[in-house]
Amino acid sequence: MTKFFVFSVVLFHSSQYFTPDLGRMTGMDIQNAYNEWSESYDSDENLTRDLDERVTMETLGNLHFDSILEIGCGTGKNTVFLAQIGASVRAVDFSQGMIEKAKEKVSTRNVHFSMLDITQPWDFLDQSFNLIVCNLVLEHIQDLSSVFAEAARTLRPNGSFFINELHPFRQYDGKKARFYRNEEKIEVEAFIHNVSDFLHAAKDNGLTLEDLNEYWHEADQNKLPRILSLTFQRN
Repeated sequence: MTKFFVFSVVLFHSSQYFTPDLGRMTGMDIQNAYNEWSESYDSDENLTRDLDERVTMETLGNLHFDSILEIGCGTGKNTVFLAQIGASVRAVDFSQGMIEKAKEKVSTRNVHFSMLDITQPWDFLDQSFNLIVCNLVLEHIQDLSSVFAEAARTLRPNGSFFINELHPFRQYDGKKARFYRNEEKIEVEAFIHNVSDFLHAAKDNGLTLEDLNEYWHEADQNKLPRILSLTFQRN
């Protein structure tokens, strides 16, 4: 297995110094981009995707949950694993193309897929889940507060909100999700969220930081961290 490196530290960066890049693509544009990308997402070289999968398994692999919500399931790269540690898994995405690919991977009876725009109210009852997992999604969401509010509402007491994101340090350096259409590079527009933005959104919605880690792929030695990983708990 490819090795990865982790350094755990709490970082605070004020939004007055780093302001979000609001980008030019609308929500529908991002949705269409991921519908198109779904055809090659699993086969494209993507170190961030691969590292995210390993970090998720390393972090959650020894745990078990009654009810899991995966927001932004994509092609199901993590859903297969979540189905093994969760008695019940709800996997949602707002890209129909991605969900169709995920369904090809996962056919277990404990997983249910559905379309969901997580910027809108979630169609789940209060205190429905022990674990909410969100991987490489929030860079495409401008307003974190609504997502954290819905996560806090639908988590059970002592439930966990696990987040892996492209590290903002990489975003400051101009990195973002991208794929190729023939020889044309297609960059999916993103919003920069500083570490403090995640912490403030959590605190404002009654979630407590449990863990914060930064991860490098083995190809990233002497480079900026690739993945920011955070775990919050509902009080």
